[in-house]
Amino acid sequence: MAAIVTDQFRIANANNFVDSVLDTNNSYYVFLGLSNPGTPTSPVGFGRSTTWGTDTNSSPPSPIDNLQYLSHYRNTSLFGKRLNSSNVRRIVRKVSWTSNTRYDMYRHDYSVHNLSPNAQTARLYDSNYYVVNSDFKVYICLYNGSHGDIGGSSNVNGNTSQDEPTFTDLEPSTAGTSGDGYIWKYLFTISPSDIVKFDSTEYIVLPTDWTTSSDFQIQSVRDSGDSTLNNNQIKTVYIEDGGSGVYTAGTFDIKGDGSGAKVNIEVNSSGNITKATVVSGGSGYTFGIVDFGHAVTDTISDPAKLIPIIPPSRGHGYDVYTELGADKVLVYSRFDDSTKDFPTDTKFAQVGIIKNPEKYNSTGIVFTGNQYSSLGSIKLDSTFSGSPTVGAAITQSTDNGTARGYIASYDTETRVLKYYQDRSLNFANTLDQTDRNDVTAKANVVSFASTTNTITPISGSVDINFSGITTTIGSKQVSLGVTFSGGVSDPEINKNTGDIIYIDNRSLVTRDSRQKEDIKIILEF
Repeated sequence: MAAIVTDQFRIANANNFVDSVLDTNNSYYVFLGLSNPGTPTSPVGFGRSTTWGTDTNSSPPSPIDNLQYLSHYRNTSLFGKRLNSSNVRRIVRKVSWTSNTRYDMYRHDYSVHNLSPNAQTARLYDSNYYVVNSDFKVYICLYNGSHGDIGGSSNVNGNTSQDEPTFTDLEPSTAGTSGDGYIWKYLFTISPSDIVKFDSTEYIVLPTDWTTSSDFQIQSVRDSGDSTLNNNQIKTVYIEDGGSGVYTAGTFDIKGDGSGAKVNIEVNSSGNITKATVVSGGSGYTFGIVDFGHAVTDTISDPAKLIPIIPPSRGHGYDVYTELGADKVLVYSRFDDSTKDFPTDTKFAQVGIIKNPEKYNSTGIVFTGNQYSSLGSIKLDSTFSGSPTVGAAITQSTDNGTARGYIASYDTETRVLKYYQDRSLNFANTLDQTDRNDVTAKANVVSFASTTNTITPISGSVDINFSGITTTIGSKQVSLGVTFSGGVSDPEINKNTGDIIYIDNRSLVTRDSRQKEDIKIILEF
C-alpha cells in the first residue's frame, strides 16, 4: 500500500503543540536534571555512562524512551520553568537574501515530477522560495523572471536576484530598479524580542499567533491576503509554453473551481505569449485554467500552457504557517540566579520538557507555578562547615530505615543542601535488579527526616528547629524558594506525575552565579 504522512499533518501537529502550551488548562515546563551522569572512572549506576562527562567530546548516551526511563528522568530532575506565550515559536529553515542568488518562486505544484528548478527538490518547503533580509523582514518570492518555452527560448531557472527587498507595502512588488524580474510579497518583520530569544543561523522565527493577532502590521498582511475579502487570490500565471499562431493580446478569464480571476496576455508578432499579468485574483481556486475563448472548430497546432499559481489557503499572507511550512517549534527558557529554586551551585546533564506535573502530596491537581523545585531540601545546622560534593551519595539513619540520596546542590550561604533519589540508590548493584545480600537493607526508598542523626559522609545534621521559607543572612532576609518544616522540605511536584515529551542528554554543565543558561529546544513534527 502506497501511503504518506503529509506536510500538512506535520504543520497541524506543530500548531496543536503551540496551542496546547498556550492553553491555560495545561502547564508545560522546561526542566534540567541529572547532576551525576557518570565519569570514566566512577560510574554511579542506572541511567548513567562512563563516557558521559564534562568534556564537550564526551559521548552522552542516546535517551531511552520507555516507561522505566521516563520515571527515572522525573526522579533525577532538578527544577523546571514554565513555558508561556513569549517562550514558544514556530520556526522555518532560514534562507537569507544575498545578491546574485537565484531563488525559486512559490509554486503549489512542486513534486517528484516537477522539481523546483534551483533547489531541485520535490517539496515546496525544501525549496528557497522565501527570504529574510538584513533588517529581519521576511518575503515570499512570487516570481523570479522564469518561463518555459517562448518561441524557442526558455529561462526555467529564473534570474539572479539583484535588489534586496525592503518594502513593507501590502501588495507584491519589485524590490528595486535593476530589472531582475523578481516580484516579492512582504509577510512580516521579526520582532526585536524574538530576535533576542529565538534568532539563529539556521531558522527564521514566526509570529506566535498569526491567525488571531491584533498587531496592526500582521492583521494588515493577513487581511490583505484574504481573498474572501479582496477577491485577490491568484497573483501569478506561469508561462510553461507560450504557444504560437492563434493567440492575440487581451484579457481572459481564469476558469476552474473558483471565480473572478482574470489575466492579461501579451503576444509577439509570431503569436507567442510573452507575458501574463494577473489583473484580478478572484477567490476559491484550487486549480485554474486560462480560457482563451477558442471555438470548438479552431485548430491549435502549437498550444500554449499557462499555469495559474494557487496560493495556500485564501491567499498569500493569510496563513504564514502553511505558506512557509512551519512544522518545527522552538522552545526557549532561561535559568538564572533569580530564585533559590534554580540553585547555581549545581550541575546538569539533561534537558527536558514535562507536561502537567501535579502538586506534591496531591492527587490530580496540576502544578501551575512559574517555576518549581523537584528536589528534596535539608537545612543543615549552624555547626556544619563542610563542602558537600555535587553528585555524591549521602545517607541518614531514620526511624523508617536508611535514607539515601544524591547531592544536587549545596548553598554555603544558607546551608541548604538539595538532593534527589533515584533507583540506582536502591538497586543492590546500582544498575539493575540482580539479587545480593543487601537488598533488604537498600531496596525501599526512605525520605530524609527531621532528626539530628548524622548525614554521612558529610558529617552534618538537620537544623530541626528551622521552619519557614526565609532565613536571615546578616541583615537581609533570603527566600529559600521552598517551605521547610523541622529543617526539611519536600519537592514542589509529585515526581511520579507529568508527561515527559522531550529529553536531551548533554555533556555535564556546571552552573555558576555569573552565568545564565539559555535553553533552546527544537521540536520537529
